[in-house]
Order: sequence, then C-alpha cells, then structure tokens
Amino acid sequence: MSFVVEVWHLTRHYKSIFLSLVFLLLLPIGGCKRNANRIVVGSKNFTEQLILGELFAQIIEARTHLPVERRFYLAGTFICHQAILAGRIDIYPEYTGTALTAVLKQQPSGDKQEVYRRVKQGYESKFGLSIGPPLGFDDTFAMVIRGEDARQFQLKTLSQAAAFAPKWRAGFGYEFMERPDGYKGLVASYGLRFAEAPRIMDLGLLTRALKERQVDIIAGNNTDGLIPALDLFALEDDHHYFPPYEAVAIMRGEILKTHPEVGAALGELSGAISDDDMRRLNYAVDGQHRDVTAVVKEFLHQRGLIN
Repeated sequence: MSFVVEVWHLTRHYKSIFLSLVFLLLLPIGGCKRNANRIVVGSKNFTEQLILGELFAQIIEARTHLPVERRFYLAGTFICHQAILAGRIDIYPEYTGTALTAVLKQQPSGDKQEVYRRVKQGYESKFGLSIGPPLGFDDTFAMVIRGEDARQFQLKTLSQAAAFAPKWRAGFGYEFMERPDGYKGLVASYGLRFAEAPRIMDLGLLTRALKERQVDIIAGNNTDGLIPALDLFALEDDHHYFPPYEAVAIMRGEILKTHPEVGAALGELSGAISDDDMRRLNYAVDGQHRDVTAVVKEFLHQRGLIN
C-alpha cells in the first residue's frame, strides 16, 4: 500500500482530530495574561497560509519593531476564527469567499467588491474584527486533473469533465466536504457523479495523490505552484459556482486601537501580490523546498517593502 493511501486511511479520523484541536484551543489560559505589546500572527495549515502568515509577521516586524509571535498550523478556518475571537491570535490570513460562506453563512456572489463589502461589514458588526484591503490575488478553488487527461479528452471546463466523472476517483480535504461552498453544492451544480465516495485527505497530499494516480480529480487552489510544475490542469468553473476568494488580513479591532501602526504596515501589502506572484511563492516552498522565511524575505526585499 502506498504512503498516500496509508495516510488517507488515517485521515478518515480527521474529523475527530479536528474537534479535539478545537477543544484544546479553547481550554482556559490558566491566568496567563497576554502581552499587549506582542503581536500574535496565526495561519491555517497549508503552504500558502504559512507564506502569508510569514509575510504579515515580517512586515510588522520591519515597520513597527513590535515583537511578533508566529502561531501557524492552526488547522482550518474554524480553528483560526475561534482563535482570533478568543484573543489567542491577533491576525491571520483569510479569503473573502470563505469568510462569506463558511463563517458568515451568507449566500455567495460572483462580484468581488460586493463580497469584500459584505465580509468587511459582517466581521466588524458581528465579531469586532477588521478586514484589511485585498492583497491582490484570488485563491479560488480549482478542480484539478492530470494534464495528460485534459489533453487526451480535450477537457477545459468542469461541464465537459462531468461526462468522465463516473470513471474518476475524487480526493478532497475535510473542510471542502463540509463547507457550504464546497462539495455538495459543486456536485449539484454540475451533476457530478464519481466512481466511489470521495477520499478525504490532508490538503498537503492532494496534488501528489493526483500525480501518482491514487485519485483522478481534486479540489485544489488557483494559486498552487505545483499545478504547472506537476503537469496538472485546473478546469474552468464555467458555471461560476465558486465565489471570489481574495486574500485579506483578519485583525482584532482591539489590537488596531492599541497599535494602529500594525494596520498601516499590513496596508502596504494591498494589491502587492498577483496570482502569478503567489504561484511562484508557493512553488518556491512546495516545489523547490526552500525555507518559508527566506522566500518571504526575498520577496519583500525585491518589492522594496523591507531593507
């Protein structure tokens, strides 16, 4: 049995592990008082989030000289959201479409400006959280197949791929299976039927599992640097099912009142990262196995954002 398949069997318990992490995260701090002059940056547990978290941390350190604690690998959206509400982290990177559907539980929209406005208003009124300006790229979900299959069957869109789905095995992350803008709505929109129930895998294993033919289609990300590197192909969402997922910083309102310079520092990243930029950053870490800290420092230096 291959490593990927073995890990897939383990990740069937992902839901229980996920809920356990939530429980641990929400345990009382035991009287420890947070240092108001220390900024805690969090992130989810995949490469792009680590890069964005490190970007936030480095530019805050460069512009404010405040000490920054990195609290990365916080699993998915729910844990990061609970962590920032509980004051365990001050800032983390999020995506507008995820915030709108998974957190605010609102209906998706294809209008980027409308989605951003609704998220900004909803987070401020419901949670007292501030939303930074978009960083410049849209990390929408991408249904990904092998490049050779796309060429052989002349596939470009998800509508075209639906005819082949009954022979394909799908691989998705746990969160994609559960979220309102994920699996259930997707298969309904396109009439997708797969050869068997989707395999639930850790996000970091999906692209390799596809390349190694453990699965035939996955829910990836538009900015995944391994898509071109591994000769994979992202199918066009021709029904426009997925909403825009512009990357933004979620920030605790209290931290911005105490340290407005933090918001000003993160504001310098507004529009600074294109889709291609993010793919290159992701590939540098995932494909070239470079250190995240060094990759981020090089990018910020090249853009003149740090010395």
